[in-house]
Amino acid sequence: MPNREFYEVDVPIHDTANPTLRGLHVFTGVADSPAAALRRAHEVYDAALAAHTAGLETPGRQPDSWGASGLRPGWQMEWTAAKAGPWHNPLSCTPSGFAL
Repeated sequence: MPNREFYEVDVPIHDTANPTLRGLHVFTGVADSPAAALRRAHEVYDAALAAHTAGLETPGRQPDSWGASGLRPGWQMEWTAAKAGPWHNPLSCTPSGFAL
């Protein structure tokens, strides 16, 4: 059985009307590799965008924890620059996640 863990996929975004406005869209969910995490993030984004475009409710979080919310119409996802890796809880009190 593959080792499944929680991953984070960070996708740079920019405003198509004003490309100097930039941001980051973060996806999280369960996967067995960074490549699988990236694929799932792209899949849930595409499903959410299709629903939004059709005037339907955005699909919720899937059984594998992946979902897309906070769509920003007019913003372009930069999938070729996306980075996937193990998720690190920013609120963790462990030494590796604790910030002062």
